[in-house]
Amino acid sequence: MRTALILLFLLALAAMPGALLPQRSLNLPRALDYIDAHGWWGRLLDKLQFFDVYASVWFSAVYLLLFISLVGCLLPRTVDYAKALRAKPVLTPRNLKRLPHHETADLDATPQQVMADAGKALKGWRLVEREEDDGARSVSAEKGYLREAGNLVFHFAMLGLIVALALGKMFNYEGQVIVIADGDQFCNSGTLGYDSFRPGLRVDGTNLDPFCVRVNSFDATYLPNGQAEQFAAKVDYQAGGDLDTNTWRPYDLRVNDPLRTVGDRVYLLGHGYAPTFTVTFPDGQKRTQTIQWRPVDNLTLLSEGATKFDPPGVTDAEERRKKQIAITGLFAPTALIQDKILTSSHPSLSDPAVAVDVMRGDLGIDSGRGQSIFQIDQSLVDSGRLTRVARENLKPGGVITLDDGTKISFDGVVPWVSLQVSHDPTQVWVLCFAVGMVLGLGVSLRIRRRRLWVRATPDGEGRTVVAVGGLARTDQAGYGEEFHRLAAKLLGPRRDG
Repeated sequence: MRTALILLFLLALAAMPGALLPQRSLNLPRALDYIDAHGWWGRLLDKLQFFDVYASVWFSAVYLLLFISLVGCLLPRTVDYAKALRAKPVLTPRNLKRLPHHETADLDATPQQVMADAGKALKGWRLVEREEDDGARSVSAEKGYLREAGNLVFHFAMLGLIVALALGKMFNYEGQVIVIADGDQFCNSGTLGYDSFRPGLRVDGTNLDPFCVRVNSFDATYLPNGQAEQFAAKVDYQAGGDLDTNTWRPYDLRVNDPLRTVGDRVYLLGHGYAPTFTVTFPDGQKRTQTIQWRPVDNLTLLSEGATKFDPPGVTDAEERRKKQIAITGLFAPTALIQDKILTSSHPSLSDPAVAVDVMRGDLGIDSGRGQSIFQIDQSLVDSGRLTRVARENLKPGGVITLDDGTKISFDGVVPWVSLQVSHDPTQVWVLCFAVGMVLGLGVSLRIRRRRLWVRATPDGEGRTVVAVGGLARTDQAGYGEEFHRLAAKLLGPRRDG
């Protein structure tokens, strides 16, 4: 038990870096920024796995040793408890006056009557009546066996919790996806549908629980200072047999009120805005895109992003890379101009506007390398392969005309929502073991293991000397009142003047 307690302390200590330092599994960009900002110290922490604490070798080692220690502690204790349940209460001590609680009285009853009264008074106790060598009779009684049972339940539940959490890390998965709130939908059919996906150790992403969610609209209310008061998304979903019949069921998705499908939970994490731009090319062809832009100010939802277009009808790869268009800049849901710079004064969609730079040239989108949807590759700008051809602030309906006749219009804006899908097949077991820990701890704290002995010795003159002694095995707190109450039942009614 001492080893288990030390390992439990070490586990809590080992978890502290996971709370104090950014973790790759939760926020990879922030973890990389921390490493870059702290130089050799950041690189040293990275080598020591301080940015992957819960998957590190040293955290796993403490976790495994704690499991082994608990098993080694509980098995012999369980065997001892099983033996104690079958054992009879111990013999009555020779001198009961040496016990912490004791009383003696001379009664007019016979030893047999005293033993009968003791059996009635100690109903519910485990007791054994014995006859001693000098003709005296005694009763050994014991109560509170459930205390150790509660202690064992607590520790076995802790052991089960450790196993359940470990299995959960192996078979769970968690993914985030952004969905435009204008009828767009997301289906949990594979990892390609997610913007980010964190699988468990035994999850390859090929056997996810199938379901679909369609986001119809999003509503938010804000306090005057811009703080969010509440927001909710009206969604339709289908799972299980509904997928075969194409049946959609409505649901109001709110923060901390997830949609629960078969095996998965869908959470509403956040929201933002997606401007809609239409590009009319010189030949009259139009392309329209609504792409989410990410907030750079979480209070006012001032957002930045990049909406990228490929020219239609251009089959020559070299020529196409000269005419690709990106619309980058800032979007303000409630526009405010400060020193000729667009910013936002409130997160509500009251007076939307964009400040855009129109870039033309090679966007690098067909280079085979991945790139952020929120920004352009600055190295292409520095090398001159991507140049700015216009800069302007636009309200909905505003149009920019480029030098080659291309027209870019800002058509409006729709909200987007960020959804998180969490799958943990052991969450019910974790809950059950956690409840078991609480119940076991409550039983072990409230129940006291105590013993009581009664000896009736005839004095040769027709009277009986009755001695009562008590002992609390673990803690005497509160046992004195119970002892005196029992002693009064045995000695009080017949106590000699």
